[in-house]
Amino acid sequence: MLSDMRVLIVEDEPRVADALRTGLNAEGWSVDVTGDGLEALWYAENHEYAAILLDIMLPGLNGYKVCTRLRAEGNATPIIMLTAKDGEYDEAEALDAGADDYVTKPFSYVVLLARLRNVVRRAPAREPVIHVGDLVVDPATRTCLRAGDEIPLTSKEFTLLEMLAAQGGQVVSKRRLLEGGWDFAEQPEPNVIEVHISALRRKIDVPYGRRSIRTVRGHGYQLVPDA
Repeated sequence: MLSDMRVLIVEDEPRVADALRTGLNAEGWSVDVTGDGLEALWYAENHEYAAILLDIMLPGLNGYKVCTRLRAEGNATPIIMLTAKDGEYDEAEALDAGADDYVTKPFSYVVLLARLRNVVRRAPAREPVIHVGDLVVDPATRTCLRAGDEIPLTSKEFTLLEMLAAQGGQVVSKRRLLEGGWDFAEQPEPNVIEVHISALRRKIDVPYGRRSIRTVRGHGYQLVPDA
């Protein structure tokens, strides 16, 4: 539902920013506003948005650089560039930076709203967060929490944990974990799965007195709720 959507407006002209906020609020959107490029990065890196309306001419960091930085970090939030500049080269630069669309000021609010809805519809669905007891695995942000604490994991550790969590308590074989966590070019040691599972247990189970990752001898491993 659009009423559940949150949009970040990055616009340093107060009149334009206020008009956009008022219009989008009336349509049922939740809105955050900033007029600074560096602050926009912080908002986008620390909050989830359905889309970002991003002006190009900004203090702190211009819109091109904000967009490029977000894309380099793997942030796929749809971005519509807003600018008073015109011309095919400005549009090309915005798209090359990773923007999903481009609107030149002065723009029609009705057209902007239609484009906003369009980029949100086209955005790939966010992978659902997986809950296993008090363990939370978020594939989209590749973060893991237990009892509200964020647990730092290596890339391999998270991949293995995600594979186990996605199976809803079913047993996952060592071979499947190996195939999912290592590509063909790598040559992992024979006991690499045991090593990483042991490291995972030391991080997500032992400090919390849990036994969520269980070994099923001769078959593999499973992740189960453990109160």
